[in-house]
Amino acid sequence: MGSGYSKMKKQARSFEQQFEKLKETMKSTEVTGTSGNGLVTVTFSGDKELKKINIKPECVDKDDLEGLQDLIAAACADAYKQLSQNDTGKGLGGMPLPFNF
Repeated sequence: MGSGYSKMKKQARSFEQQFEKLKETMKSTEVTGTSGNGLVTVTFSGDKELKKINIKPECVDKDDLEGLQDLIAAACADAYKQLSQNDTGKGLGGMPLPFNF
């Protein structure tokens, strides 16, 4: 095993370190999704953990819970869209990461 193998091992180690750094960055990143012109907002971390839901009182109607559920789902979809569009690949030399939502 020549110097080519050593170089590959060094590159793999460097890639691992960059990936770990990216994972930590994603944990500290937050995105906020909104719906209903700001009636509902949700905040997710970069690793897809729900951090906060804010519902304005004027959109709460006990006779229209389905509408509120739709607003929450739309706010979550907005946040997920932002996460998937986030250019996280920069930390890995431009290699994009897959997001499964």
